[in-house]
Amino acid sequence: MRDDARVEIGGIARAHGIKGEVVIVTHDPDSETLGIVEQVYVAGVPRKVLGARDTQRGWLVQLEGVVTRNDAEALRGARVEVAREDLGLEDEDVLLSDLVGCKVFLPDGTPWGEVAAIDAGPGQDRLVIHDRGVERLVPLVDVFVSKIDLDARTVTVDPPEGTPETKL
Repeated sequence: MRDDARVEIGGIARAHGIKGEVVIVTHDPDSETLGIVEQVYVAGVPRKVLGARDTQRGWLVQLEGVVTRNDAEALRGARVEVAREDLGLEDEDVLLSDLVGCKVFLPDGTPWGEVAAIDAGPGQDRLVIHDRGVERLVPLVDVFVSKIDLDARTVTVDPPEGTPETKL
């Protein structure tokens, strides 16, 4: 588990209505986090969640101290985070963001780069691995990602034959 006290879960997309509600779009469309937590951090500032409801276009959230449409508009584009401890993670749970920065190795121990990002594409997430001016994309599935050791900050991959490489 990473030591980061907070985890980014999404961002404020826009204001909704005239009473200060905001629309928060989460990185994980299936996330129920906003319906559970009592507090979020908006642009690093803690805000109590007074009400939250899920819709097809994002979560409609009423935040403490945001009472007018102008207040809500001022938050547009702000990152939304929650305290890691509020996520109720088990020891074996891995957040995708925790993989960024991990060293990548092949099954035989050969260094293969570092996880630079997660490509949360439609249908399948992929590790974006940078290695000496080369970018590789590896599907984030058990058959290709055989071991994750967050304590050691390492990921072991067995990439598919012909994994494309792009020069950075």
